[in-house]
Amino acid sequence: MKARVYVMLKNGVLDPQGAAVQHALGALGFDGVSGVRQGKVIELDITATDSAAAKAQVEEMCEKLLANTVIENYSVEIV
Repeated sequence: MKARVYVMLKNGVLDPQGAAVQHALGALGFDGVSGVRQGKVIELDITATDSAAAKAQVEEMCEKLLANTVIENYSVEIV
C-alpha cells in the first residue's frame, strides 16, 4: 500500500522559498503570479493491509517526524 503525505507551511508563516519562486517566475516573464507557497510531498510504501490502519500509522509518523506541526500542516492520502 502506498501513502502520500503533503506538507505545507501554515498560513501566516513566512515562506522564503515560495517568495523566491514567485520572484523567479516574474523574472521569466510570468506575470500575474502571486501567493506562491512551496511544500513537500513524501511517498511511503506501507505494509499494512487495512487503509484505516495505514493512515493512522502515517499520521503518527507525521506527528513524530515528517512534519513540524508547530509551523506546518499535513494531509495524508492512501493510494
